Amino acid sequence: MSQKAPTQAHLQSTEKSSLLRVVTYAGAIIAFLIGSGFATGQEIMQYFTSYGYWGIFGTGLVVLLLITYVSVEFLVVGQAKKFDKPKSIFHYYCGKYLGTFFDFFSILFVFLSFTVMVAGAGAVFQEHYGLSKYIGGVALALAVGVTVWFGLNSLVDVIGKIGPLIVIIAIALGIYGVMSNPGGIAEGNALLPTLDVTQASSNWFMAALSYVGFCMLWLAAFLTALGKTAPSRKEAASGAVTGGVAFSVACMIVALGLLAHISRTAGTEIPMLVLARDVGPVVAGAISVMILAGIYTTAIPLLWTVSSRFYEDKTKKFKYLTIILAAVGTLIGLVLPFSQMVNIVYVINGYVGIILLAMMLITTVLRLTGRRKLDA
Repeated sequence: MSQKAPTQAHLQSTEKSSLLRVVTYAGAIIAFLIGSGFATGQEIMQYFTSYGYWGIFGTGLVVLLLITYVSVEFLVVGQAKKFDKPKSIFHYYCGKYLGTFFDFFSILFVFLSFTVMVAGAGAVFQEHYGLSKYIGGVALALAVGVTVWFGLNSLVDVIGKIGPLIVIIAIALGIYGVMSNPGGIAEGNALLPTLDVTQASSNWFMAALSYVGFCMLWLAAFLTALGKTAPSRKEAASGAVTGGVAFSVACMIVALGLLAHISRTAGTEIPMLVLARDVGPVVAGAISVMILAGIYTTAIPLLWTVSSRFYEDKTKKFKYLTIILAAVGTLIGLVLPFSQMVNIVYVINGYVGIILLAMMLITTVLRLTGRRKLDA
């Protein structure tokens, strides 16, 4: 039987659907990474701005290269291997024993990261709205629990479209912070040594590696599962590159905006709101909603990752465990101040993530030299 050649309209439709998938994958990566730390500015302050120029441009470049690399790896390997369980990605890179360690360690870290999201939501409610942090934390946990209840496909649709919008707004706010006080960047860089600003590490390079390390532990299982849904490796890789580059550039721009106003942003729980209030109360209100949306988009896949480690997506046991984890995470997340939660949970786990990064680089080198195949 002869086959008809594809029409021009069909080709255009295929191209559009392919581009849409690339954007959705990129958006999912961005939305996953922005979280409470990025959206509030606390993470950017500790990992980028606190080191001045070296932190913003040195850390930014390292993060751009490595976050893009690991995103491509997880999505492409997920697309090629189509693992029954996302945890298999750790065994693929690290072998049986070290892979098992990373499997359990990453689940613990991902759950603790969810508690950081709860703390971030509580901080926004307390610092901007003047309400109890318990209201914000409980509200976030309920919203996330209900979303995860409906499974991975629905949450990818949600976060993939919210993520790019949040990053655009954050970049705009960062640009405004720079333009409203361009001389403040140099002044802030000189002023930093005299300020008590919490840093993620003893130097900017180790901070960069730690940052990539904890982001990897977030991304591993989620992107592996997401890659399984990709029709082609090209689409998976394109989405990963777009997401990784866009996120890293956004980090640098926001970091510059915070540095330009470092005398006022340092020491605050929600540095981004300092910039927003300079624009006006209406904008500050809108930014507070954006921050909460950023926290929500990251908390969703974090909670899903933990629940899916133990039970299959959408089963009754998966749903019940999701609700239990959301409740326990809320109790833990509202104990310590948000800035302390970021510094403790992210930094410690970031260093462990560096080991996984090293194993991934070794695997990639073996593939490039022909000693290991992607499908092997």
